[in-house]
Amino acid sequence: MAQTTTRRTRMTASARREQVLDATMEIVSKQGFQAVTIEAVAKTAGITRPIVYEHFGNLQGLLQALVKREMSQALEQVSETALGDLAEGDPPALMLESLRTYLAAVKDHPRTWRLVLTPPQGAPALLRKRILRGRREVLKSLTDAVSPGSLPGDLSEDPELTARILSAMADEYARLVLSDPKRFPPARLLEHARWWLGQMSG
Repeated sequence: MAQTTTRRTRMTASARREQVLDATMEIVSKQGFQAVTIEAVAKTAGITRPIVYEHFGNLQGLLQALVKREMSQALEQVSETALGDLAEGDPPALMLESLRTYLAAVKDHPRTWRLVLTPPQGAPALLRKRILRGRREVLKSLTDAVSPGSLPGDLSEDPELTARILSAMADEYARLVLSDPKRFPPARLLEHARWWLGQMSG
């Protein structure tokens, strides 16, 4: 009688890294960064500790890789919400569409955006630096978009302050989606934003 041997498919290096990073993110989401240890990550991923060390070197390397991955994903999603020249179209409609895209990204990727908008306890300094850098990029892009005369109504001709207010509002909407999505669904927030923009043009 012939014997058959079942071989377990070996995971590629990139797939293994993603598996370990996913396990790390799971721990961070539930317990914060202070709960992340090599042993905890290995247990969550169902692997041995040497595998984690093999791919990331040490705990610091693992956390840096996680921060880089999540921030890259967040910035990629934000880039899809970037406003162009508001003077070339209907400013309120363009701004609402940008907000709609942003809130959809937050709703679809809550763990990533919790990391960005409400950094958990014990967050590494690298995360805070990346968040600040990302916000500077967003504010610069938004400041360029809301140049004087591009928005409805008699708004301040200070595009930097206008951009900061709009960014703060969008981020607060996003936090509401994360904290209580049933009470604050994107549709409700978009309706409020539509009302607010209408008040500005009134």
